[in-house]
Amino acid sequence: MSVRLRFAPSPTGYLHVGGARTALFNWLYARRHGGVFVLRIEDTDVARSSDEMVGGILEGLRWLGLDWDEGPEVDGPHGPYFQSARLDKYRAAAEQLLASGQAVRDEGAIRFTVPEGRTAFTDIVHGPIAFENEHIEPFVILRSDGHPTYHLSVVVDDIDMRITHVVRGDDHISNTPKQVLLYEALGAPTPAFAHVPLIMGPDKKRLSKRHGATSVTEYAKLGYLPDAMVNFLALLGWSPGKGDQEIFSRDELIAAFTLDGISGGNAVFNTEKLDWFNHHYLQQLTDDALRSAIEPLLGAGTPKDPAWWAGVLGLLRPRAKRLTEYVDQLQPFLRGPAEYDAAAVAKHLSAPGVVEHLTALRGVYEATGPFDEATLEAALRALAETRGVKAGTLIHATRIAMTGRMVSPGLFEMLVLLGRPVVVERMDGLIEFLGRG
Repeated sequence: MSVRLRFAPSPTGYLHVGGARTALFNWLYARRHGGVFVLRIEDTDVARSSDEMVGGILEGLRWLGLDWDEGPEVDGPHGPYFQSARLDKYRAAAEQLLASGQAVRDEGAIRFTVPEGRTAFTDIVHGPIAFENEHIEPFVILRSDGHPTYHLSVVVDDIDMRITHVVRGDDHISNTPKQVLLYEALGAPTPAFAHVPLIMGPDKKRLSKRHGATSVTEYAKLGYLPDAMVNFLALLGWSPGKGDQEIFSRDELIAAFTLDGISGGNAVFNTEKLDWFNHHYLQQLTDDALRSAIEPLLGAGTPKDPAWWAGVLGLLRPRAKRLTEYVDQLQPFLRGPAEYDAAAVAKHLSAPGVVEHLTALRGVYEATGPFDEATLEAALRALAETRGVKAGTLIHATRIAMTGRMVSPGLFEMLVLLGRPVVVERMDGLIEFLGRG
């Protein structure tokens, strides 16, 4: 029988990285085995569910490239299943359990009757797990308002959708015995369970907003590439079990992924490692592809010359780890500084004679030729020697004139890309600013 897996988020929040990692593991296993990946929105908590959160979940999955295979014909070729559209199925299952004597009415609600004995299952990650039934209280499966509890709805859906493997977070282990009992009571086979370790922050506490962004869509806005996020998430709690390879294409992940490779220990979300992955994937992009990713973040009025883009991107590639860093570091190439960093001014422009040195260099740069890196650097160093100052004094002053900042890409490469008129204009701007001070 073909494997069938599902991702079943609750739309009470956006798609966080833990949920995204769970969805990815399900998707990888389904794709490796030529199976089916089902998306099911568990929206029976009417008070807390919202269309906005549903949209955020779908946006996050689409950004990651995790496509699902079937569902009602809404919202594209296959819209997700919504539990709110399946209430009759849950009520029918509750009535079936009432009729068989395995559930009772209790103050309007329907409560499952837990049998004596013990409930056991074998977890693919953790091995055999057993619970004594005397510690499982008779639990509500259908509330008095006719809405199912999580335990009933998830089991009815998994039976109806013929789910063969349930891959979800460790925090669901305690739910599993109740669901196993429901599978048995409804006369259905129990799927294989694989409970995935939780994702922790660097402080080894459960990942939360205090550690930074947790929503997948936030990471997209921060300038991460989906391929980098997929590669990073796949290795959080899973290992291919061979060598020290860390960079995997999607096809390589699909070919290598096994549930046996999931670790039983919690994984740590390391932003520096994510940045490392992202930098790698950014480096693999062609200039055209990188430009296409950056331009929407810059807005209107960006240069169109491919040669200019090639030069600027070549200068920024070694430094930028996120698309947003490209955007930030591109600003000096697009417009002059609106202000000068106070710390930079205090550190590098407060010594006597700086205005005169900068004015002299401005004159040199207005006249010197050719306007290339070697000529500009040689001219600056020669002027510094003539005026009896360190070359760094003129380098720092020129950098601040161009960017308003203390740090920038290679200065002389930047000057060439800006061109003589812009360089002279910006030097005039800093000279005027210092003169006012």
